[in-house]
Amino acid sequence: MPVSERQLAAFAAKHAWQIPFDTSPRHLAGSGDARHVTHGLAAAGWKAVSDPLSAEIVLRSPDLRLRLQFDPQSATSAWWRLRAEHTDTERGWHAEFGELVPAEVLAGLTDALIAPMSASRPDPLTVLASAGWQVGPQNTAVSPDTMCHIEQRADQDDDAMAYWHVETCEPGYGTPMGPRIWHAYFGANTPEHLVTAFVSTLAAPAPLQRAMYDRTAHYSVVQVPSPLTPQQTVDAHTTRIDSLRSHARAARRQATKPATTPAPAGAVRPTVRR
Repeated sequence: MPVSERQLAAFAAKHAWQIPFDTSPRHLAGSGDARHVTHGLAAAGWKAVSDPLSAEIVLRSPDLRLRLQFDPQSATSAWWRLRAEHTDTERGWHAEFGELVPAEVLAGLTDALIAPMSASRPDPLTVLASAGWQVGPQNTAVSPDTMCHIEQRADQDDDAMAYWHVETCEPGYGTPMGPRIWHAYFGANTPEHLVTAFVSTLAAPAPLQRAMYDRTAHYSVVQVPSPLTPQQTVDAHTTRIDSLRSHARAARRQATKPATTPAPAGAVRPTVRR
């Protein structure tokens, strides 16, 4: 299910007339446009397997191992669910995300499913410390405004099976945290580089773009007119989609490339006549 010109045109039509506002911090920017996630995966060959007339969207990866579900009518606080099936060589894992998780932040994770991994991958807490978050003992981190909390927790039944929990909450006013705004949960066995991709995008200093009347996550969010034009916002989306498509094509070529059989030790190569 590649992203069609019609789908890209619909994205452009929505954003072209909206005046973008720089919105920060990112964890309070609101959900934004879900197509930041779905267009990226579709460009990489993920296919929709859900009822096209349903509000629910379910995408499957080309190898059928990964499944992303978006359900805006969910009876729970999780609107997004990402699951990887067990294989002979890899354990399964799952992650979930609340309604108001910024789509661009979730796209940071889904892009990492497609783009090649960096050779040097810092752990999530190192990334957050570098971004100015307060990293505390017991694998915790708190945003500068104290409204977003990230923690690595040990499973009650198996200390070796740690999972990551992200929670953005109202100020506590005397308590550590007030009512929850949105959450993210990365179950045990979730590849750490995916958690790093998520928190790297979450803690990035650049603001996110939101239109004047877009829903944000909290009244304390800061919005100022963006120096970007609406067309630059659309162009950035198209450029990212093209890049992901190229990464996916390169990965498919690499996967189908025939393996070369090394010559046996001591083998004599024929003499080339000149």
